[in-house]
Amino acid sequence: MQDKLLALRDEALAQIHAAQEPRQLQEVKVKYLGKKGPITEVLRGMGALPAEERPKVGQLANDIRRQIEQALQARAVELEQKQLEEKLKQEKVDVTLPGRPVHQGATHPLSGVIEQIEDIFLGMGFKIAEGPEVESDYYNFEALNLPKNHPARDMQDSFYITEEILLRTHTSPVQVRTMEEMKGKVPVKIICPGKVFRRDTDDATHSHQFMQIEGLYVDEGISMSDLKGILLQFAREMFGQDQEIRLRPSFFPFTEPSAEVDISCILCGGKGCRVCKDSGWIEILGSGMVHPWVLKRAGYDPNKYTGFAFGMGVERIAMLKYGIDDIRHFYTNDGRFLHQFQRI
Repeated sequence: MQDKLLALRDEALAQIHAAQEPRQLQEVKVKYLGKKGPITEVLRGMGALPAEERPKVGQLANDIRRQIEQALQARAVELEQKQLEEKLKQEKVDVTLPGRPVHQGATHPLSGVIEQIEDIFLGMGFKIAEGPEVESDYYNFEALNLPKNHPARDMQDSFYITEEILLRTHTSPVQVRTMEEMKGKVPVKIICPGKVFRRDTDDATHSHQFMQIEGLYVDEGISMSDLKGILLQFAREMFGQDQEIRLRPSFFPFTEPSAEVDISCILCGGKGCRVCKDSGWIEILGSGMVHPWVLKRAGYDPNKYTGFAFGMGVERIAMLKYGIDDIRHFYTNDGRFLHQFQRI
């Protein structure tokens, strides 16, 4: 039995030494040390040996197993080192070659403008609030003084999923949700950035989806003068300190009174040109005092609290700021267009 074990050891060690790949070492290990290997069979057959021989055979078998395992490990290290040396010979590096340029990406112009607008309003004490893009009819329309079949709904042709669920047409629902969460506490001073959807025909100035940022400020004693001061500060930080604004009467169901907000033309400085149609002004957003009915439905006493709201399209702000003539450039992923904003 001992001679058989020694013969198995010599045979295994010879195969280990001849192995040229890790796969071959694994085969040797399974062949000689596996559950069905010859050494295991010898150990299982020790019961047939005389009692005085069993300790010697057992010890020899364990020594041989240990020798084979050590040989397998040592050969594995040798093969690994050999493979590394061959790989290094093949993969030579010429350190005199010039380095490969690393092409860095850039912030998308819309993302950059959103960050600028957020920074401006954060600096004026506003907080950022967000809400779902798939919205209920109640929050998108009814809570904003737009009951079912109200003709003002025609201003926003919507993508309906069911009769009560739709893709939001503005971020105003976030204002209502925030006021409800505040449960009558003041101040409510937020901006609501996000994606909105309308069934517009895509052209140079319209898109079926676009980015919008709305603002809301509710507290005691808030007036139109506060609204104008906030928007004037925004216009000057966004477009330059020489900017002026004007408010024109308008209509929105959720504000009363309502106003369109214009800035002095950024190209002609208010003198009149083709871009501003010789008026000297360019419209940038809509605004107004929050309708008392909207405040009351959201849990605020309109006799005690007032507030203002405003909303702007981010694409329009970006187009004015950077002189972009087609809104579709923002969404076509043309690298030639996006590359222009790499250093902005």
